Amino acid sequence: MNTVLAILLLINAVYNAVVWPRFWTRVKNDPRARDAAGKPTKFYTVHAVLIAIALLIAAVSAVFGVIALIAG
Repeated sequence: MNTVLAILLLINAVYNAVVWPRFWTRVKNDPRARDAAGKPTKFYTVHAVLIAIALLIAAVSAVFGVIALIAG
């Protein structure tokens, strides 16, 4: 059972590591990301925080997935 959970954590980590950076390129190129003066908007800031949290969760999932696989 631990192996199955470890694999699920690793799948979660890989999925998040693949999906969120691609979404980030769409967010930063979105016209709503910057105002007329070129400053970041709340749209940009909120998405940056959400993506950062998702990538942090991916990193934690990867670490714990590897630890769980090693522990057996």
